[in-house]
Amino acid sequence: MTLNVQKHRDKIKGKKPEFNLIPFIDILFTLMIFLIAASSFNPANVENGGAGKPESDISGTSEYYLFPVANLEKVIVNGQDMSYLIKNSAIAIHANVIDQGEINIKPKERSIIITTPSGMAPSEAVRSPE
Repeated sequence: MTLNVQKHRDKIKGKKPEFNLIPFIDILFTLMIFLIAASSFNPANVENGGAGKPESDISGTSEYYLFPVANLEKVIVNGQDMSYLIKNSAIAIHANVIDQGEINIKPKERSIIITTPSGMAPSEAVRSPE
C-alpha cells in the first residue's frame, strides 16, 4: 500500500491555515484559573500602622536603617547636601527621621530628600552605611 501524497497536497492547496480560537481560549482560562488557585494572597503585616519601618527589638536613639536606592547620587537633609555619606548607593537614616520626619525618595533623579523632626541636626539624621 502506497500513500498518495499528491492527492493530499491538492486537497489542502487552496485552503488557508486556520487557528481555532475557542480551544486556545479554553486552555488559557484553565491555566489562569490554576494560577489563581495556586497563588496565595496574604495581606502584609501592618501591625505598626503601615509605617514601613522594619520590625526591630533594638531601642534607643542611635538606631539607623539602611535605605538602598539604585544609583543613588544625592542626599539632601534640610537643604544641606549630605551626598558624601553615600556608600554603595545606600544611606543610613535615623529611626526618628523615619517615624517623625519626612523622606522623599526620587529614583528617577537618583536622590533622597529628607526633612528631619525639629531639634535634629542633619549630621545626626543620616550617616554612612557600615
